Amino acid sequence: MDLCNEKDIRALLGRHGFRFSKSMGQNFLIEGWVPRDIADASGAGEDCGVLEIGPGIGPLTVQLARRAGKVAAIELDRSLLPILDETLAPYDNVTVIPGDAMKLDLAALAAEQFPGLTPLACANLPYHITTPVLTALIEAGCFRAITVMIQREVALRICAVPGTADYGAFSLFCQYHTVPEFLFEVPPECFLPAPKVTSAVIRLTPRETPPQDLVDEAFFFRVVRAAFAQRRKTLLNGLNSAFGDRLDKEQLRQAIAAAGLPEGVRGERLGIGEFAALARALQNLLG
Repeated sequence: MDLCNEKDIRALLGRHGFRFSKSMGQNFLIEGWVPRDIADASGAGEDCGVLEIGPGIGPLTVQLARRAGKVAAIELDRSLLPILDETLAPYDNVTVIPGDAMKLDLAALAAEQFPGLTPLACANLPYHITTPVLTALIEAGCFRAITVMIQREVALRICAVPGTADYGAFSLFCQYHTVPEFLFEVPPECFLPAPKVTSAVIRLTPRETPPQDLVDEAFFFRVVRAAFAQRRKTLLNGLNSAFGDRLDKEQLRQAIAAAGLPEGVRGERLGIGEFAALARALQNLLG
């Protein structure tokens, strides 16, 4: 059975009475090069355990199983479980875990499933859960690399540089914790049913050490969120909305100047180092 052949897919789904769920964002791959190239990009080898989220009918799972020592695939849609029992039957190094990835302790799961192996994460993520799932994978803090196929628009946002239209708070979050790489695009016609947007594959490699020494990481990201909360506002006005109850505008101007920034700058022009300097200046004023 070819899990990327449309005729075989329809026959498989028909045998199990499966119906696509729009609410779960289900789009199955019909081009074999896509799961193969994603698995190659993941860096999976025999010394690795790979956590996959949303295996669908298993085309990427199969490619990962051929490379990795162990694959653990989390699937929310229980109607896919008997299908995965069939398609993954030849692979004794795959465990399918029914459940919601957003409700699981991913670090604990990786430790349980991959003793003695290097944990990786790899997935074709449904568009509507991309941001929370990527956040959870990054915050798990245990994966050597996170390789995912997501909406191209989000991939560009994650990899964006300061001063560009795509750059935002999530760009900065991902770039603070990881080094993102935009790998390749996947057109809509590679899926059944075809989505209305282009997809892209990115790899996030967690940093061994943070790019900046911060007094308080939580406060740093509070400043970031304030700067991006209203993109058309200047940094001063954004900070005033978030910290105006404790600092007046003149004090905020002082913090911006202490960070070496012009008063009229907008938050989307600041990189990690500049936000770190600004957060330090603000904390000095707040005491």
